[in-house]
Amino acid sequence: MEYQQLLNVILGVAMSVVGWFARELWAAVKELKADLGKLREDLPKTYVGRDDYREDMRDVKAMLDKILDKLDNKQDK
Repeated sequence: MEYQQLLNVILGVAMSVVGWFARELWAAVKELKADLGKLREDLPKTYVGRDDYREDMRDVKAMLDKILDKLDNKQDK
């Protein structure tokens, strides 16, 4: 009977640890889901959209082309 009680205590402690770990994982998953939802809301406000970035880069490239053309014309004279 002594071995049975020892086994029950060991299994009881082990299951308690597993239960605590599972509860912590559950809480972490809930928190991650909440953070992901907030990120989905805030992301478009914080970062530049792809289309806006492409349009701005076209403007920058056009300005650089003008500068390079002026430098080429200046060098020829």
